[in-house]
Amino acid sequence: MQPYQHFLSEILIDEKSLQARVKELGEQISADYQNQELLLICILRGGVPFMVDLSRHITIPHMMDFMAVSSYGIGRRESSGSARVTLDLQMDILDKNVILVEDIVDSGHTISSVLNMLETRQPKTLKICALLDKPERREAQVPIHYLGFTIPNKFVFGYGLDLDEYYRNLPFVGVVDLNKYKPSE
Repeated sequence: MQPYQHFLSEILIDEKSLQARVKELGEQISADYQNQELLLICILRGGVPFMVDLSRHITIPHMMDFMAVSSYGIGRRESSGSARVTLDLQMDILDKNVILVEDIVDSGHTISSVLNMLETRQPKTLKICALLDKPERREAQVPIHYLGFTIPNKFVFGYGLDLDEYYRNLPFVGVVDLNKYKPSE
C-alpha cells in the first residue's frame, strides 16, 4: 500500500476543526438528553473513531452498542443500495433514546435501511448523528439531526473513512487524487 501522501490531493477537514466540531456535537447532545437515558449506536467500522471521540464529549451517562451493515461489495467504492446487517445490536432499544452514529451519509440508502429496521424495534426516539454529509449524492432522503460537516462530492478518506480498508486512523479527512491512487491488487 502506498503512503497516503502520494495520493492526498488536499486535507478537506483538519484535525483541529474535526475535534472542535465533535466537541460541539457532544455538548449539544448532552444538553438535548439531560436527565434522559441515551444509547449511541455506531455503524461499524467507519464510525468508530467518530463515536469514540464524540462519546468523550458527551457529559451525561450513556450506553454504546455497535452494528455492522454492508452495502458495498468487495472491491466496490459505491453502495449497492441494499443494506445487509452483518452484526446486529446486543441491546434491546425498546423505549430508549437512540442516536445512530455514522461516519458519512452519501446516497442515503444504507442509513435509510438501518433507520427503517430500527424503527420496527420501537425506540423512544431515533436520531442520526453524522460526521459528514454529501448531499450532492443523495438518492434516499434521511433526517440528519446532528451534523459535523457538509462536504462536496469528493472521494474522501481518514478519520474512520477507509481507502481499501486502510487509513481509517488518520486524524483528518483528506481527498484522494484518483489520478495518482492505484488500488492494491
